[in-house]
Amino acid sequence: MDVKTLAVVGAGQMGAGIAQVAAQSGVAVVLLDVNPELVQKALAGIRSQLERAAGKGKLKPEEAQAAVARIKGASAAQDASQADFAVEAVTENEVVKKKVFQDLSRALRQDAILATNTSSIPITRIAASVERPERVIGMHFMNPVPVMQLVEIIRGAQTSDATYAATRALAEKMGKTTVLSKDMPGFIVNRILIPMLNEACFALQEGLASAEDIDTAMKLGTNVPMGPLALADFIGLDTCLSIAEVLHKGLGEDKYRPAPLLRQYVDAGWLGRKTRRGFYSY
Repeated sequence: MDVKTLAVVGAGQMGAGIAQVAAQSGVAVVLLDVNPELVQKALAGIRSQLERAAGKGKLKPEEAQAAVARIKGASAAQDASQADFAVEAVTENEVVKKKVFQDLSRALRQDAILATNTSSIPITRIAASVERPERVIGMHFMNPVPVMQLVEIIRGAQTSDATYAATRALAEKMGKTTVLSKDMPGFIVNRILIPMLNEACFALQEGLASAEDIDTAMKLGTNVPMGPLALADFIGLDTCLSIAEVLHKGLGEDKYRPAPLLRQYVDAGWLGRKTRRGFYSY
């Protein structure tokens, strides 16, 4: 399948990034969100990023303008009825995602592929909520999408070979490198990453060191660009907690138990960069 029109559901940071990269690759994009103001904010942000890239010589001005022109905003699934492919990028909540998939399944053509950008929720369960589960797949982009090279592709139990092939081809058309994961909690990246971030929370909770020293130790000791607590703030502590809970419940091992400090920060509304307070103040 040669994807000509892509529906992106969710106009937050991830959805906007997916829309931008798709548009830059020559795909027409319908960016959907129930909040029209969020759609307009995302479109303005994409335009600003592309104009900035053009100003730095990373894109030709006409390429930036063409990419912006390929994206249109909308607020209902019916507005994307002609899309060949849809990527859902809403909040990491299984009930919400299933509702989005049911709406897309009714609105889009029968041969349209439905992908979820979930970072941890089982693809098989999401697929079971629609009439054509063989057309459902996981397509997990990394944040920020325009910068990060990787896309995890996750096949549910029902996912067809044709759906996988089309998803991989679309990711590669968008300039991404793909890896294939089984449909297990956390997939590849978060199965390894979230326990590390969670352990950093335990270390801070136990007074092993300050947040700054934990992050400095990991940056200089393991040569990573960002310490685990700063990275958790960047991802969003609510998202980290949600994935940790999926790992703990899905794998049933105590080593995945979320740190009480992480849960306390989320309860307090200290979610990281997006609320200007997490392990650090912003």
